[in-house]
Amino acid sequence: MTLHRDAVAVLAGWTAPTAEEEALREEFLQHLRTHPDAMLRSCAPGHLTATTAVLSHDGAQVLLTLHPKAGMWLPMGGHCERSDGSLADVALREATEESGISGLRLLPGPLALDRHKVWCHPPHSWHLDVEYAAVAPAGAEAVMSDESLDLRWFPVEEIPELSDEATRLLARRGREVLTSGSRSLG
Repeated sequence: MTLHRDAVAVLAGWTAPTAEEEALREEFLQHLRTHPDAMLRSCAPGHLTATTAVLSHDGAQVLLTLHPKAGMWLPMGGHCERSDGSLADVALREATEESGISGLRLLPGPLALDRHKVWCHPPHSWHLDVEYAAVAPAGAEAVMSDESLDLRWFPVEEIPELSDEATRLLARRGREVLTSGSRSLG
């Protein structure tokens, strides 16, 4: 599977910005080595997913969806499909589908890793989340999909409490890469 090979290459070549993310990187690679189906939702112990923080053209705001199952404001993201060729493809596809914004530009990534329990099939599975950021064209208007209860722009430094630290970190890292061109993330 091309997507599986891409995930191995992406994670093997990624320099984790923190010790915690280095441990996750190693865990994700081990999961890929032991599960040929690690990219698919059907992988019972967990599966890789891609998340994308959609930033405004200037990086000042991040578009978040009120996730119906989590009940929290989160970035766009989701499951890999057999037709996806790379994690970057998954990240851009999910961001475009869930934001309704065409012309998103994916920043070089990944920018972060996160592991969290989920409610999708199979029950009590883990998402091994590879996280990216994308930039919306100036004046872009988001269109809510049926996968969201609400969709709103928030200042990167004012993400609502009804979110999580992974979302805040990803938005800040995306803004940093956009505004400085820096890959030095922390």
